[in-house]
Amino acid sequence: MEVKAAVARIAGGDFTLEQLTLSDMRADEVLVRIVATGLCHTDIVVRDQLLPTPLPAVLGHEGAGIVEAVGADVTTLVPGDRVVMGFAACRQCPQCVAGHPAYCRDFSALNFGGCRADGSTCLHDGVAPVSSHFFGQSSFASHAIAAAHNLVKVPTEAPLELLGPLGCGIMTGAGAVMKALKLQTGETILITGGGPVGLSAVMAAKASGAGEIIVADPLATRRAMALDLGATHVIDVTAGDTAEQLRKLLPQGVDCVLDTSGAVPAIDSGVASLAPLGRLAIVGVPKALDAAISLNILTLLSLGISICGVTEGNADPQTFLPELIALNAKGLFPFEKLITTYRLEDINQAIEDQHEGRCVKAVLTMA
Repeated sequence: MEVKAAVARIAGGDFTLEQLTLSDMRADEVLVRIVATGLCHTDIVVRDQLLPTPLPAVLGHEGAGIVEAVGADVTTLVPGDRVVMGFAACRQCPQCVAGHPAYCRDFSALNFGGCRADGSTCLHDGVAPVSSHFFGQSSFASHAIAAAHNLVKVPTEAPLELLGPLGCGIMTGAGAVMKALKLQTGETILITGGGPVGLSAVMAAKASGAGEIIVADPLATRRAMALDLGATHVIDVTAGDTAEQLRKLLPQGVDCVLDTSGAVPAIDSGVASLAPLGRLAIVGVPKALDAAISLNILTLLSLGISICGVTEGNADPQTFLPELIALNAKGLFPFEKLITTYRLEDINQAIEDQHEGRCVKAVLTMA
């Protein structure tokens, strides 16, 4: 069938809107008509080839839509079901079986390979194949083919035009707080970076009963939104060292730090902000593949602090997304406040607006 898609052809170049051919799905796959898809930082770093997916490619990995057809072996979904599309995982390796699909042994190949596990792509431009199955979906398109086990069925009344980002960015921020850091009632947290992941973490921290929630970001608009969503304090990182500013607010330091920036200075400040037995989680993708942090061993030993990297919020979309949707229905996780919608045709404008801070979370609609 013919589909409309935004195609990344040149590293660092604009996306181009094109008509592509989508091949038939396999027995374990599902055809989804995309209603909306979030725009994530990961899409941009892949377009720019800082992370490797073969170009040309249809990216997009925060899709939500309606099932139009299912393969012969699919028993969990039927045409008409409304779904959020999660990242790809084999669901068979030890990590997947243990409930940690974000650490699937085939995660890189399935999510960044630009093809199915057998090397085939489902997209073609009439001359050559186009990379598909980005994060198991390639949802910058009117339709996408995905493995059934990577889709999460959502209630009929759930707003599909808003739900796509739950599958990655919003889940990452919330999961980092709830699943990785396991923030407890009354604990304090510093969140470095007030983008969509960081602001999702703010909402999750508030829903978890955090005592103090501090957000550090250079943009006044992001700091204001953080306060609106539940932050108790904000720090302007352009006004001086983050750790020094934080210690003026909380001299003892914080129990938890979540870095969403991937910037070495921010992570260093996060370490310096921790109280004894503090926990730091890193979710931000650095700008350079060789980016590294240096840790003082005596500091680690004397304070007993722990540091971990986090992928996809350490969450399983099948179980965690329904939790977030339920919290949203109760008014405890108002992620819709982050979202500005654009048409797929305006993807390049959406990228510019998100980069310049004119919006927090861009969502592309197909209508």
